[in-house]
Amino acid sequence: MLPISQCIICSGTLKEQEVTEIVRGAGNTATLTVKALVCQKCGERYYNADVVRRFEDIKAKLERQETGDFVLVGQSFTVN
Repeated sequence: MLPISQCIICSGTLKEQEVTEIVRGAGNTATLTVKALVCQKCGERYYNADVVRRFEDIKAKLERQETGDFVLVGQSFTVN
């Protein structure tokens, strides 16, 4: 997946796992499940370039309110 074999933060062992990430843009949020290398010691996550580009594309769509191809899951409210 990535050309590293240990965590650059703590030197822990990395394991490929599916993780859920939250992407935010213009007051909206999207969640998605992606593969990442996850440090088994400190939890640091490492993503390949394609996944990072996907995060950036999703954020841009959220900011432009172009969410037609996203699945609406619920609503979020702020309480004062």
